[in-house]
Amino acid sequence: MEYRRLGKSGLKVSALSFGSWVTFGPQLHDDTAKECLQTAYEMGVNFFDNAESYSAGESEKIMGASIKELGWPRHSYVLSTKVFWGLHDCVNMKNTLNRKYLLQAIEGSLERLQLDFVDILFCHRSDPETPVEETVFAMHDIVTSGKALYWGTSEWPAEAIEEAFQIAELHHLRAPVAEQPQYNLLVRDKVDKEFLPLYENRGIGLTTWSPLASGLLTGKYQKGIPDDSRLALPGYEWLRDRIHDPVAMEKVDLLLKVAKEVDISLSQLAIAFCLRNKNVSTVITGASKPSQIKDNMTALEVAAGLDEDTWEKIDSILE
Repeated sequence: MEYRRLGKSGLKVSALSFGSWVTFGPQLHDDTAKECLQTAYEMGVNFFDNAESYSAGESEKIMGASIKELGWPRHSYVLSTKVFWGLHDCVNMKNTLNRKYLLQAIEGSLERLQLDFVDILFCHRSDPETPVEETVFAMHDIVTSGKALYWGTSEWPAEAIEEAFQIAELHHLRAPVAEQPQYNLLVRDKVDKEFLPLYENRGIGLTTWSPLASGLLTGKYQKGIPDDSRLALPGYEWLRDRIHDPVAMEKVDLLLKVAKEVDISLSQLAIAFCLRNKNVSTVITGASKPSQIKDNMTALEVAAGLDEDTWEKIDSILE
């Protein structure tokens, strides 16, 4: 396993990490989740990602209970969770980053995870109705209290992240250390273009999600939706629309041919693409069974072994 610094912080995270979005709850329950976590851990993964909103808090409960049962020493792993959407259908408790919500949300997450602190707390989306200054002060206070060691953003626009840095500098507060954007062969603009000034000027780290574009970059949707896939789950109709995008599906066909030429799976190629970007601190992978985790981890070798001719072919397809 390769370990990379999380932006300009001193924290090191495994280049490949494991997240619980979609799988923990709808697809994975206690025993299988525990097996997947242990498989990733044994393969050198030290960063595990979650969120308050995943399965309405159930994902945090499953991960927390599994890690406790596995008996991992707290110093041996880095765990993050994300807050914004909320679990309570009332004013001030959903779709917000106001101070009241944030200080209560971290308490709920820690209780579900059965932890005294999380390593990284992410603001899951930006909130145009709450001043960024209020959010930065609240996140600073959470870090100062020891309930989170670092904080970051997820799917924030570059200008909002820059504003957070300016506020932190002005008031001598804790600034975000990482952003968590979607990044894959089909979704690249934010990471490859919009965030460029943030890498050089702010040293922001990236914990990228959906390297397989919710399964599109496995090739399994080229002939329809398998019954056991996440696109068949209730509530994920928005993902199904993507397989009807003819441009995306044509790119997947061409990428499948490139993967076949170099004798690797499209999944391995897709993850290797994300790893190739040195601004990426860690690529969050997901899996519903241990065998998928083992396959995903081979992407490190793939990324090191692909030659420039192959990457040029991939770039021409993407453009």
